Amino acid sequence: MTAPGPPETPVSRRAARLQREEALRRAPGTRRSVAGADVPPPAEGLVTTPPARHVRSPRRARIALTAAIAGALLIASTAAVTSMVSGGAGASDESAAAASLSLAPPTVATLPVPKVEQAPASTDICALPELTAALEAHDDAGVVAAAGGGEAFRSAVASGTAPCIDLADPSRVWAVVNKARAYAPIDYRPLGLVHPEGVRTAEGGSLRTDAAAALTVMVAAARTEAAGEVALESGFRSFEAQQRTYARHVAERGAAADLVSARPGHSEHQSGLAADVVGCAGSCGTFDDFAASSQGQWVAANSWEYGWIVRYVPDGSDVTGYSPEAWHLRYVGPELARAYHEGSWTSLEEFFGLPAAPDYAG
Repeated sequence: MTAPGPPETPVSRRAARLQREEALRRAPGTRRSVAGADVPPPAEGLVTTPPARHVRSPRRARIALTAAIAGALLIASTAAVTSMVSGGAGASDESAAAASLSLAPPTVATLPVPKVEQAPASTDICALPELTAALEAHDDAGVVAAAGGGEAFRSAVASGTAPCIDLADPSRVWAVVNKARAYAPIDYRPLGLVHPEGVRTAEGGSLRTDAAAALTVMVAAARTEAAGEVALESGFRSFEAQQRTYARHVAERGAAADLVSARPGHSEHQSGLAADVVGCAGSCGTFDDFAASSQGQWVAANSWEYGWIVRYVPDGSDVTGYSPEAWHLRYVGPELARAYHEGSWTSLEEFFGLPAAPDYAG
């Protein structure tokens, strides 16, 4: 009797199985797959390759698929719980972010450039050394130039940022005298009064030196440009002379005298910077026909180029308190006259930001 051998170990059983599979594979009629099923032999002439040992069996594939599905479900449930705990706001934000990321970014041809406008710095013209020097030298033209020109000067005065400029100083070309602003002293008299050269004048037809020179140039230009002759009918009038003139108008017109004549101490003629002009063609005309004359039309259009403005214009009575006077010119200097003209101003009160003065205070 032969003694039984040792029991088969797992390794010997596996070796036996591999030997059987190898024998079946080498059999001429059949071939087995990895799963043990019979498959027809390969077509004649074809070479078959044995299946790789690392390829999983269908059973292992199903196990892997099941594990993947379970993992996905676990991740999804975790996200849902997180969303519930946070109130849902995070989920919606993440969804919106995901949606925005899925969209193609808009095409921008050129990035917009922000416009930054810097406000001009406010300049205290009274702090300018050249301006203060011109003030001390009584050089009015130099003061305006140092301020940056007529418009810069006007703007500073009108805005109240030029305390060194005194509009009540009758010796300055920018002085404003009206029914609300009298001279100080009341009987002020300017220095340096002369008759303008080359200008026909009536008795007493004198002006301040700078105004007289400017009138000479303007009258010559009017003649050259075939506008005709312009004469000075009335220039400087003293306080005493204005007393007589105003009294005469009151005698003729009563209370209406205030529309055509200034009370003593309130007349621009007392400054030596005002000129009443008329047109002449052989003999001279009157104030009333000056506006319609060729000289009057030329003066209205061109006097600013020589430093003069027409002080009392139509539709200005509510501000100045006077009826229109096309013949009444006021000298302010070339730069201020240019700013006055280019700004389409109609009164010195508005030009310098002063209150209207249609009536006297008392």
